Amino acid sequence: MSTQRVLRLSINGQPVEVPSPPERILLDLLREDLNLTGTKRGCDLGTCGCCTVLLDGRPTLSCLTLAVLAEGKAITTIEGVASATELHRVQKSFVEHGATQCGFCTPGFVLSAVALLRDHPHASRAEVVDAISGNLCRCTGYSKIIEAILAARPAGTA
Repeated sequence: MSTQRVLRLSINGQPVEVPSPPERILLDLLREDLNLTGTKRGCDLGTCGCCTVLLDGRPTLSCLTLAVLAEGKAITTIEGVASATELHRVQKSFVEHGATQCGFCTPGFVLSAVALLRDHPHASRAEVVDAISGNLCRCTGYSKIIEAILAARPAGTA
């Protein structure tokens, strides 16, 4: 039996202390221990992107990340993207462009897009396609998702 260790994390801007065995993956810690169920379990192989979170601002597959490796790092889940009163502009754009479909993959796409547009606010279509290449959607042909991300860029971006 594994011994538990108290992990000190920053999740969605809040300090959190949670006991965890060393083999616990971040996805399970978020969903099962902290009830942050917006992060989805998809393939458990790192190929679908449904479990994407931001770890120190970088899109990270939580199904492949041991929770202990997140200690001392800033974790942002889909629950932490919007403010208390307003959706993030990427989330708004997904709604406005019908890019959510069934919604299962949407959190991973949104987090990948948030990171891209934070670092490259005037990202090109090719950069958007590259940034979401680790996220799979079984409902769409990706056109609406790409259009939503492009529309979320700052005004004046062509």
